[in-house]
Amino acid sequence: MPTSLREWGVLVACIAVCQLAGLIGTIFTLDAIPTWYAFLDKPSFSPPNWLFGPVWTALYTLMGVSLYLVWRTPTSGVRSLGLRWFGVQLVLNALWSILFFGLQNPLYGLVCIILMLASIVVTTRYFNRVSSLAAWLLAPYILWVSFATLLNASIWYLN
Repeated sequence: MPTSLREWGVLVACIAVCQLAGLIGTIFTLDAIPTWYAFLDKPSFSPPNWLFGPVWTALYTLMGVSLYLVWRTPTSGVRSLGLRWFGVQLVLNALWSILFFGLQNPLYGLVCIILMLASIVVTTRYFNRVSSLAAWLLAPYILWVSFATLLNASIWYLN
């Protein structure tokens, strides 16, 4: 838990940075869902569209708390690598929406989400060496992105 006003500010900033990645994705997603995405063939396990917003909001919050837990630890090479990989996966996270929805290209999205999933796993491994709680907070993210990868691959295959 944050112990000072400054630490609360850092926690809020960490969560905000993650939510910003979601906001960037939303810009490219909102118009495509009722138009292009609605007419794609999707697998039977595709969740309803309304589910994505709440799930991603919760995941970005968990990611932000995880980031905060690592950020507040003493500087080290492992911490620095974990923070860099976190940045890589966050950029790939925002880029996925641009490629999949913005460019309306499931193949580009699939390549991106595979790279994103790999970078999340690497991030989690580094975070675990600094804070096991930070790593565990990324577990739901890994699970959801694994599912999203299967969904993306299925959409690419079906279309």
